[in-house]
Amino acid sequence: MKKQLLFTLILVSITVCSIAQVYEYKIVTVVESIIPNGLGRSRMISANDTRNYKEFTTTQTEDDNDRNKSDRSDIRVKGYDETKLLNFYNLGGIRFQNIAANDAVVNSKINTMAEEGWDLAFVSSAVESDAGRDDSQGIFITRYIFKRIKKK
Repeated sequence: MKKQLLFTLILVSITVCSIAQVYEYKIVTVVESIIPNGLGRSRMISANDTRNYKEFTTTQTEDDNDRNKSDRSDIRVKGYDETKLLNFYNLGGIRFQNIAANDAVVNSKINTMAEEGWDLAFVSSAVESDAGRDDSQGIFITRYIFKRIKKK
């Protein structure tokens, strides 16, 4: 009976601690060019500045013709880290060495963030392209969403 009570108390305390935790999130975005001949720009972007989305949000109603009064330039973030990456293509076509190099750089960022206490929570990726018959341009974008317990 005592062991069962002790187990229950431990389980309840673990549950309460996990519910009380507040997380902070950070997004790292990787944009890799799929434009041939090295004409594109590939980068890894990580914002250092923060924004409160509420400052840029309005609620629209059926009879509300008023536009958002906040200036879009206020949304821009000027404090961010930009890491250069290599393009997927060069004059000879797809460049697998560039993909491996980009993977090494992104892996370094993920490992550094893990050392700083961030956990990789989600990964989302997509390709943008005009998809025409002779389509030869677009981007491959990946968002890495990290979380860690918020410091008080």
